[in-house]
Amino acid sequence: MLVLVVDSSTPAVTAALVDVSADGVALRASRCTVDARAHGELLAPQVDAVLADVGVRPADLAAIVAGLGPGPFTGLRVGLVTAATMGQVLGVPTYGVCSLDGLAQPPTAGRPSTAGRPSAPGGPSGEGGTVLVASDARRREVYWAVYDGAGRRVAGPDVAAPAVAADRARDLAVTVAVGDGAHRYADVLGLPVRDEPRYPDPLALAGLAAARIRAGQPGEPLTPLYLRRPDAVAATGHKPVLR
Repeated sequence: MLVLVVDSSTPAVTAALVDVSADGVALRASRCTVDARAHGELLAPQVDAVLADVGVRPADLAAIVAGLGPGPFTGLRVGLVTAATMGQVLGVPTYGVCSLDGLAQPPTAGRPSTAGRPSAPGGPSGEGGTVLVASDARRREVYWAVYDGAGRRVAGPDVAAPAVAADRARDLAVTVAVGDGAHRYADVLGLPVRDEPRYPDPLALAGLAAARIRAGQPGEPLTPLYLRRPDAVAATGHKPVLR
């Protein structure tokens, strides 16, 4: 079954086509452009490009998988609105996956990364140990979660200053960090950092949804993981216009 994967929870704007079968999940085509200010301009053309790479039409899709974040409001909603709209128009189910989960899956030697190059089989150290996944949340904070060696989440997701994430990592005996936020704040986290993946891997996101896809489970609402309250809030009172 051909499945479209989109993620816009980080500065990496990602679209990919994967094949989900009884034998596993295979990457057919992918596009990933790192630009924190152009999610809206980049995602739709990248979806068109991966479809063209494989020579298929939107009507050939069996399902759509979207990264739910956590991520900044403006970028994250681009991917979720795109996925939800396509799913509704095409009449195919949509499935959401926590984007940090896609960064935490145990690395496999030679598996294509989001950039299309082979990923290292585990990075500098910490293979099989507890992993801190961190993406850049801006405002000198990170979105973070902790996973065991099998990629199961044991804490988070949450948003906090890197020092707070570092304290939780120590409490949970984390041995290695991964993600763009881990690179950015490596000195604060005090952990070895894997080179890849820096951004959510579409193959991993599809793999996390594969059981639901194979079972033909109903699609689900794509509820974003914002974790922060919005900056803009409704006014709590009204100023009098007459004095």
